[in-house]
Amino acid sequence: MSIVIIGGHSRSVGKTSVVGGLISALREMHWTALKVTQYGHGVCSANGAACDCATGDHSWAVTEERDRSGESDTSRFLVAGAEHSWWVRTEQGRLAEAMPRVRQILGSTQNAMIESNSILRFLKPDLYITVLDPATEDFKSSAQEFLDRADAVLMHANGDPAKCGATGNKTPIWKQVSLKPVANRPTFEIDSGNYVTPELVEFVRARLRGH
Repeated sequence: MSIVIIGGHSRSVGKTSVVGGLISALREMHWTALKVTQYGHGVCSANGAACDCATGDHSWAVTEERDRSGESDTSRFLVAGAEHSWWVRTEQGRLAEAMPRVRQILGSTQNAMIESNSILRFLKPDLYITVLDPATEDFKSSAQEFLDRADAVLMHANGDPAKCGATGNKTPIWKQVSLKPVANRPTFEIDSGNYVTPELVEFVRARLRGH
């Protein structure tokens, strides 16, 4: 069994598209996909509206996606070809409580693709890929914490780790973030219309074949 984790430094940088694209390109691996969402106090991860989900009785939930309409991220994983798709949602800082259920799911899968950064506190994947967009200022603390564990970087076309600090439109607008930990890692340029390139697919296939 192989575990691939796809992370990223912020919301809406293409993590879900990368997961879906890799699942579609590597269907022969019979993927189970998981998306991990952590929500803050009084904010429901399902729709972002104020609610009472963040209570002691609802600190975490793991649900299997059945819908194939493609309207939700976990549904998109099924449409891409995942054999199973799960949504793991917890209050901030309480992912540990959901991990026994997550490990149970992983124990019954052939291969797993997980969209998350924070799950790296509990799992050692066969491959961790991080998605970075220099035009998005927000940089999650979890993404920064695990940056040095990335095996590869997917960089939106308006940025390049080797050119950080340089002038011009390739200068990231992140604050107090260094990409030195991934300066020598394989980097694949992506854009909003092409999140998964043939080169990336072959990289992932080769790395997993070696495990």
